[in-house]
Amino acid sequence: MFTGIVEEVGRITRIELRGENRRITIAAKHTPKELAPGNSVAVSGVCLTALDIKPDSFCADLAPETWVRTSFSRLREGALVNLELPMKADGRFGGHIVQGHVDAVGKLISLERIENSDNWWLHIEIPEEVEKYTVFKGSISIEGISLTVARLDRSRCTIAIIPHTVEKTNLHSLKPGDPVNLEADLIAKYVEKMMQRESQQGALTIEDLVEQGF
Repeated sequence: MFTGIVEEVGRITRIELRGENRRITIAAKHTPKELAPGNSVAVSGVCLTALDIKPDSFCADLAPETWVRTSFSRLREGALVNLELPMKADGRFGGHIVQGHVDAVGKLISLERIENSDNWWLHIEIPEEVEKYTVFKGSISIEGISLTVARLDRSRCTIAIIPHTVEKTNLHSLKPGDPVNLEADLIAKYVEKMMQRESQQGALTIEDLVEQGF
């Protein structure tokens, strides 16, 4: 499990086709030192398995499904990716629950400086399968970054971004039209399933939700 707090930005140094899979090599200063072969690592919001670990790089294999259903389809050598190690059992929960399972790919509309401010507006186009779980002031993972929704207008999601987030993630390297990985809030999915089940058995009440821990 991850929390959407990016620990380091890595750089893709090689993309190699191996049969039907692609192996990517990611250069990074710190992340490889905490990895062992087979460990999980979030790469721009995608949970991958670390392989061929060296002091300043590691590799990961991408199945065709991962390549076509994530923003990795735009990857080129030199591209920047957000890196996060799994949350430790005794660690702080800094963001929100992020599994590293991409629900859909959105599209960057723009990243624009807010007038008379050091902050930025991030505008993302999100598909219906993520929009239905997205709410005002709720959490969403974009490229593996835990972010808070500032505005939601149908398929357009707007988020306020502070300078630290722009500088310490791959957001500053993206261009309008680029695909971005999206993961909806996991809790919303469980609530939806519970409501679907209850709708078949009877009305779901506030008391039912409280009893089940919500």
